[in-house]
Amino acid sequence: MKVTQLHDWAVSVTQALEMQLSLVARVSRVSEITVPRLIAGVDISTSKMSEMATGAVVVLSYPELKLVAMEVVSEELGFPYIPGLLSFREEPLILAAFEKLTVTPDLVLVDGQGIAHPLRIGLASHLGLFLDKSMIGYAKSCLCGRHQVPGDDPGSYAELVDGSEIIGAALRTRCGAKSVYVSVGHKVDLPAAIHWVLACCRGCRLPESTQLAHPATGGNLRLGKDIVASVAG
Repeated sequence: MKVTQLHDWAVSVTQALEMQLSLVARVSRVSEITVPRLIAGVDISTSKMSEMATGAVVVLSYPELKLVAMEVVSEELGFPYIPGLLSFREEPLILAAFEKLTVTPDLVLVDGQGIAHPLRIGLASHLGLFLDKSMIGYAKSCLCGRHQVPGDDPGSYAELVDGSEIIGAALRTRCGAKSVYVSVGHKVDLPAAIHWVLACCRGCRLPESTQLAHPATGGNLRLGKDIVASVAG
């Protein structure tokens, strides 16, 4: 899959911040997705003993949500852990996995923030610019902003607001489960982001793409096998 290299990754913290700020205006909040044929999910796992990490990309057919392709890459991380700048730590590894794909997804769901980020450009938005694809960010915790408590029914949500700006939604994907935080990544709007996250959850807290990408990082997912999602909601 084609990746556009918008900047180098071997940069200082100051340079990373400047680069991130320079890209904010290029993030599109206009939806360009209709009905996707292929939906991708990404995940990354890190070692507590070293700076080695493994990134995985899985591609599912839609609406079946069946695994059709996957790529896994392990490399040493080259940027320190700094909240707000995780793109520079994790994205090179994820992009390396995308470059190996022989299919091109129409939509990508990223376990991370989109514009629900202090700089309005989290991992999902940054990745969307490099891949020029529709991206949705969703996260298990809130990075910035405030919201009311959404209703208990799946599909209920409360707007996530930072200052006077709506930056995402706290979305109930399963009755009784904690909300997930959904935001625009790139080339989607918030209603579309909410719709497609729900469409890929199907009764679970997290999208099926995540439930397959996570075991893929540990070598526990294989093409051509019947997969049973085992990630708890």
